Amino acid sequence: MPQKKISHDVILTILYHFTRLVMAGVFIYASIDKIIHPDLFAEAVYNYQVLPGYLVNLTALILPWLELTLGTCLLINRWMAGASALAAMLMALFVGLIIFNLARGLDISCGCFSTAPDEDPVTFLTLARDLVLLCLAWCLAGLTLYQNIRRYQPE
Repeated sequence: MPQKKISHDVILTILYHFTRLVMAGVFIYASIDKIIHPDLFAEAVYNYQVLPGYLVNLTALILPWLELTLGTCLLINRWMAGASALAAMLMALFVGLIIFNLARGLDISCGCFSTAPDEDPVTFLTLARDLVLLCLAWCLAGLTLYQNIRRYQPE
């Protein structure tokens, strides 16, 4: 019996759903502790020393809900053009902030998945993890764009 070759579209579809679900899980998981402990997350945001004081609390209140909403959109596969682009932009921002603080030599907590001040310090391992997530987010954005182009092409 001859073996069937897996089509290019099937591979891209599997990759799309894999990256979508991984990024959904990351954003939803990252939001939970921040929503539960906004005061500790505000402290983590403050420690990055990149925002003026009056924006720290606002960021600590809005960002976790944005992450939860974004993760939910990715999970249920809705508004993917915007959700995948926003995921890529947020991951790029997070990577930039980690690089910035590593370069400054600040010994701070990442605040990525835990708001506890003594957990998840910003290290090169944190940077490597976020670079992998950034690549996945770019991959998802590219796959979403590819799907949208294919969907609207005349056959």
